[in-house]
Amino acid sequence: MRLNTIIIVALFFISCQTKKAQDLTKATLPDGIVLVEKSDAEWQAELTPMEYKVLRKAGTERAGTGDLLDNKSDGVYTCRGCGLPLFDSATKFDSGTGWPSYYEPVNDTNVEEDTDYKLGYARTEVHCVRCKGHLGHVFPDGPKPTGLRYCINSVSLDFEARKEP
Repeated sequence: MRLNTIIIVALFFISCQTKKAQDLTKATLPDGIVLVEKSDAEWQAELTPMEYKVLRKAGTERAGTGDLLDNKSDGVYTCRGCGLPLFDSATKFDSGTGWPSYYEPVNDTNVEEDTDYKLGYARTEVHCVRCKGHLGHVFPDGPKPTGLRYCINSVSLDFEARKEP
């Protein structure tokens, strides 16, 4: 009887550890977002050279060159790397900087921030939470209601027009 109990407890422990390992390999973020993990070669095969430079290597497109800079359509801007919704067109504004600018993301979950010192001083870098793609930077000089300016590379984004009801 005692041996059976030990075996059952051991099997239960092993199954719990296996479940934890599976959970770690398919990391799930808040709101059920599953991380997109690809090799560098896979990203290079899927993205254009400029998309790869910006999204995967934290590059920047030249100011005024992005295809979404002057987009005034109603809809949602999504991550070009994984399709996650990032910014709503209702929060877009003309910052005069040469990059699409938004005063807030679609929610507090889909973008993450990190400190970037590449120019010799601290800037707040913005990433897609699902694929970790570099989007741009956020600055504290935006309009109300947030006072923030998410300065985002067009090449990091796709646009999905809002469907009419």
